[in-house]
Amino acid sequence: MIEFLSRTEVIFTIVVLILTITIHRFVTWSAAKLSKDLNRSKLRRQYINRYVGYLLWTLATITIIFVWGISKDGFWTILASTFAVIGVAFFANWSILSNVTSSFILYFAFPFKIGDRIRIHDKDLPVTAVIEDIKGFYLVLKTNDGETITYPNNLLIQKGVSILGNKKESVFDINQEEADPTAR
Repeated sequence: MIEFLSRTEVIFTIVVLILTITIHRFVTWSAAKLSKDLNRSKLRRQYINRYVGYLLWTLATITIIFVWGISKDGFWTILASTFAVIGVAFFANWSILSNVTSSFILYFAFPFKIGDRIRIHDKDLPVTAVIEDIKGFYLVLKTNDGETITYPNNLLIQKGVSILGNKKESVFDINQEEADPTAR
């Protein structure tokens, strides 16, 4: 038993696992601190923790596979084949990756949060609603009429968004004639 535990592969595997756990806990702690500082919701912090966890544990698994001597050529062949299949499957839905990336951008950079009343300035379908939740792929919005709308994260970044607060409409919604009576 001692001979097995002293093998280089076992020691390296234990080091990789401890390092992965430590990094994951540090990221979790950092996300909690940042969420508190930025006044972000606990749910959004959980999404970030989950995505970072997936990435870290995937890298740890790949590292452990290499440590135990699985052929690099065979591994890369399997990995490339897997990504080719996934790529074909997602070809029609390339926006999935865009939505996940947008979710990270919304988390760290955008000024609105859950509970804010916003106006999305879309020429075809303008939306005024309260943000109920920000998920990995979309926002859940609730209109004044009680209608629930899911809005893709990548579209939210592409459109102009006004944070309304208690106002009923955005400055962009008011006609010029109403705003300035001398404009006639």
